[in-house]
Amino acid sequence: MKRLFISLYLLLSLSFLGIGWTLDSLWQQQVDEYENIDSPLIAFALLLSLQPKEQRLAQLKIIQKQHPYPLALFEKDEIALSGNVEFLANEIVTTTTDSSHELQFIAVGDQVLMAGPVDIDPRGLLRNIFTIFFYLMLAFVALIWVWPLSKDLKTLKKATQNFGEAKWDTRIELNPGSQVAPLANTFNDMARHISDLIENQKHLSNAVSHEIRTPLARLKFALALLPQYCLPNSDEQRRQQFLNDMQIDIKEMETLLQELLTYASLEVQQEPTLERCGLVSITEELITRLTPLSDKPIKFKHMYSELYVMAEPLLIERAIQNLVTNSQRYTHNEIVVSLSEDDQHLLLTVSNDGPAIPEEDHERLFEPFYRSKSQHQGNKGHGLGLAIIKRIMLRHKGDVTLTSDDDNTCFTLMWPKSKRELAAESAH
Repeated sequence: MKRLFISLYLLLSLSFLGIGWTLDSLWQQQVDEYENIDSPLIAFALLLSLQPKEQRLAQLKIIQKQHPYPLALFEKDEIALSGNVEFLANEIVTTTTDSSHELQFIAVGDQVLMAGPVDIDPRGLLRNIFTIFFYLMLAFVALIWVWPLSKDLKTLKKATQNFGEAKWDTRIELNPGSQVAPLANTFNDMARHISDLIENQKHLSNAVSHEIRTPLARLKFALALLPQYCLPNSDEQRRQQFLNDMQIDIKEMETLLQELLTYASLEVQQEPTLERCGLVSITEELITRLTPLSDKPIKFKHMYSELYVMAEPLLIERAIQNLVTNSQRYTHNEIVVSLSEDDQHLLLTVSNDGPAIPEEDHERLFEPFYRSKSQHQGNKGHGLGLAIIKRIMLRHKGDVTLTSDDDNTCFTLMWPKSKRELAAESAH
């Protein structure tokens, strides 16, 4: 709206200046010669006063034949005007006959020269034409500005109506120079975001119903068999194993719901509360805590006493933890975590020597509930871990990338360096 107001203001201002200047120039060219219309009459009266009185009338007739103009010569006592009017040789006395005509008098010796009746405003018609032309030009300029704007607004209106009818793929295509292009871009961003939310909601609903169906079915089956394991002569060891299996199913559903809540909470569009986080210390603490969960060693390679990033500590810790636990399920021998940096980013890489991930799965692995077809049995997961990482990195204006071959699979977290860090590096 600010751009719209500024463009309208500049258009009207420049139009007033441009049209006004142009018409003023034309006016000056047309009427400058009439700037002092009284001067010729005064000059003629002076010339006439130099003539003998008996020749003045004849001279006046000769002038009128060459230049037709209503002139008449009277004796002073023949002119009667209201008030104490004194006729002078160098001063014109004017009186009106009606709303648009007037008479002019000037002394010629002991006589009076009368001019008229003449138009009071001989340039009135021309002035009216210029005024009408001025407003027509303003109207034309405003039409040039309003016409494309009205077409674009109709396009916006139609798009909003279509979107209101659940046509989620509606997008607005306008000329980049349009006055409402920023509004159209905002609408497209909103429509794209809402469309993605709806698609994600459908996808999540279908995926959750599918993921939760298996442990729920096992629980229902176990509840149906539960009376048999509660008989006095039932095997206590089998009963305990049976109960343990039920606890596993319950834990699986709890984990799924917790992951889903975490994923959904990261969708909230609010500015993160950033803190100065030490990547070295966070990673070392995580490795210490996660190493006992697997028999595969975790190596941490870096050359920094500390490496700081502006982020939310809990979310950064969650992203690194998801990568390490994911590698623990697939690696054959060891996991390597490394820290590095380039000109624009801080990089944390988690690599393992597990099976290669097909290239066609690289992008889709970060979608919720997607599992690679090459996933080995026994490596269970809900398909939300990498999707959560993706959202965490996008929330911090970073990214996560994947490279994989037969020897190594690497996930890399990338955070943009802060302006202060970039300024410090450039100073060095």
